[in-house]
Parts: sequence; structure tokens; C-alpha cells
Amino acid sequence: MRIRSIFILASIALIIASCKQNQSNSNSNSKQENNDKLTIGVMASMDYLPLAVAQQRGYFADNNLEVIIQKFYSANDRDAALQSNNLDGTIIDYTGAAIQAAGGIPLQFTSQCDGTFELIVAKDSKINSIDDLKEKKIAISRNTVIDFCTDLTMSLAGLTTSDAEMIEINKIPLRLEMLNNNKIDATMLPDPFATIAKSEGNRGLISMNALNTKVTGIVFHKRVIDEKREALKKLYIAYNQAIKDLQTEPITNFEDLLIKEIGFPPALVASVSFPEYSEAQLPNEEDLVAVELWLKDKDIISEEFDIYSTIATDIFD
Repeated sequence: MRIRSIFILASIALIIASCKQNQSNSNSNSKQENNDKLTIGVMASMDYLPLAVAQQRGYFADNNLEVIIQKFYSANDRDAALQSNNLDGTIIDYTGAAIQAAGGIPLQFTSQCDGTFELIVAKDSKINSIDDLKEKKIAISRNTVIDFCTDLTMSLAGLTTSDAEMIEINKIPLRLEMLNNNKIDATMLPDPFATIAKSEGNRGLISMNALNTKVTGIVFHKRVIDEKREALKKLYIAYNQAIKDLQTEPITNFEDLLIKEIGFPPALVASVSFPEYSEAQLPNEEDLVAVELWLKDKDIISEEFDIYSTIATDIFD
């Protein structure tokens, strides 16, 4: 009986140890799966195209990475999802990211993006140069990247926003409609809206890319950068594969993505021009500093805020 009791106790101990080991393995596997998954917020833009290509062509899966892309139609909704930790990261403009970081959201840029904003002037306007913007009606979205880009453009001719009639219109489609109806003289637009505007007879005056200025990038929560470093490395391996495709293949190869994901009308795909896509790299510090100074000059962020804190300096080490 004693020997039988000892045997039973030993068997029970082995079962308990096995269960603990299985639970440990399950937790380990769950943690590993979580560390190989990223949720990224996007809006329809040329900045999003490299991620769309990588997703469509299976480059994330090839690198054993699961990327969940959530599309938003409102910057406010996107920002709310980021702030509530429903997103690991997102594509965002430098202005918006700096405002969030200054407000206490621990986010950092892991790369810059290559999409651009272009100042579009109404087809019937007499605007042929930046100097001609004086005393004209210009639509902006105040204290946003649109406002920043417009201000920067006007400064090239020694103008300020006080030299023109600045009209606040937050919704891009409404700004485009007003441009088409000659109710405003100019506005700053991203693609696909810039291409749509030009297809309807309006004219492009100058773009941020022409000024060699980047204003958008990809950010992640600091905790994600700390905890999912391997996942981020896999993300950018896939991202760079997509960039190479965009650099070397004809635009027609991406026609379905341009229509379904970016929002170009099918009839305009042939007239689309890609920005000069480059492999993943950190934002140019001069571009970030320009945003920081602009925000501080408008008293939107405190003087103590250091925009260098928003750069994940060791992400590509």
C-alpha cells in the first residue's frame, strides 16, 4: 500500500508539472505570437501605398509577421484609436505627432514617409507664383499640417498668413469643391485629392517635395518599440521590399491598389505620379525642428517640449 501511495503521489506530481509546463509553453507561444503582430492605422494617401504593397504581395507574411492595417477616414478617429492603445502605430504628419507627444502620448517616429502636399490654385485664378498669393482666399485647416505647409510656402515669398484671407475649412473634399467653384483661390492638398483637382483644370503651384521637405512619418508607441523590436525590424524588411517594387516597376502594376486603397478614380490612374519613394529612414531633424518652432511660435506646444524625444534613434541598429 505504501509503495502504491508513493507511486500515485509521484504520478500526480508529474501531471501537475506537465500542466505547468504546457501552460508555460502556451503563455510563451502567446507572447511570441503577440510580439509578431502589429496593428497600424492608415488613411488613404501615397504614404500608405508601401504598406499596402507589402500586405498585398505577402512580404509581411514572408517575414513571419502579421500586420493588421486599420483604415480611417478621419484624422480625429485615427488619433483617438492611437491614444486609446487600439493601434500600435500609425502614419501621421509631424505636426499632429508633435502635438500628441507634447500632450503626454509616448510615441516616437520610426521612419519618415514620402507622400507630399501640394498647393493647388483655382483654374480661373491669376496666381502664377507664390507672390501672387497676397490678398487671395486660401483655405486651410488651422493648426494642422495643412496650415504649416501653407505658412511655409508663403514664407518663401516673404508673406505671412496675415497677407491673405485665410479661410478655415477642415474637410478636404469641401476644400476641393470650393476650389472647383472658385469660392477660394488656393488650398494645400495631398494625393489623391491633388491629382483629382488638377484633372478638373486647377493648377499645381508648388509641392513640399519640390521644397525637399518631408512632413509625414510612421510612429509607434514607445512601449511597442521597446517590446516588439524584432517585429519592427521585420516590418521594415517588408517595407523596403515594397519600396524597391515601387521604384522599379511601372505604375500600372499597382493600379488596383491605387484605386481600391488610395482612392484614385480609375480614369486618373494613368496620370498618377509617384513621389520619390526611399527606403525606410528616420525623419530629417531639420524638418522636425521646423515643425517644432512653428508650433511653439503659435503657442500650441510648450517651450519645454523637445521634438528630438519623438525620434526612435536606435530603431535601425
